[in-house]
Amino acid sequence: LSPIDYTVMPDRIEAGTFLAAVAAAGGEVIIEDFPFDSLVAVVDKFLESGLTVEKVGVRVALVRKERPLKGTEVITQPYPGFPTDMQAQFMAAMCLAEGTSVITETIFENRFMHVPELQRLGANLEKKGNTVIVNGVKKLIGAEVEATDLRASASLVVAGLAAENTTVVHNIYHLDRGYERLELKLKALGADIERFDDGR
Repeated sequence: LSPIDYTVMPDRIEAGTFLAAVAAAGGEVIIEDFPFDSLVAVVDKFLESGLTVEKVGVRVALVRKERPLKGTEVITQPYPGFPTDMQAQFMAAMCLAEGTSVITETIFENRFMHVPELQRLGANLEKKGNTVIVNGVKKLIGAEVEATDLRASASLVVAGLAAENTTVVHNIYHLDRGYERLELKLKALGADIERFDDGR
């Protein structure tokens, strides 16, 4: 074996989660080290829904929400298709889109455990087998919700950013399996978010 220099690729799911956060909560964000090549399917769906994603340089994305989102259809697929690991975050954003979205999960069974938790926030969701019909609502209202897995926890944070009043996400140890101090990065963008020990 011979020594080489190798740079680990950026986390495409973390980058996609920031797209979902802007789609849900609004604003304008610059994402550095954005993995355009490995996130084409996700970017395309957010563009289709009305989010603006501009390439600024090789690895920088300028993301902003300039108008209300509109419903769209997503089917999870193996790479390079739409990743199952972005399904929950995309659904959280589509909860606030105008019209109806249809989200179909083809990779994992029972990967809709975030659906009842999003419903606690006021989302209008109807589960039919491996598909969820998302009827967009005008607003989400804060509530206490339970994170059931890694991507579900991210979706609840995304929804909570956009919801009125306060949202408390329990069991965020799931979140820490895939994100490094996500709340600090969101706080740096202006989000009103903090981590605390609920004593459980």
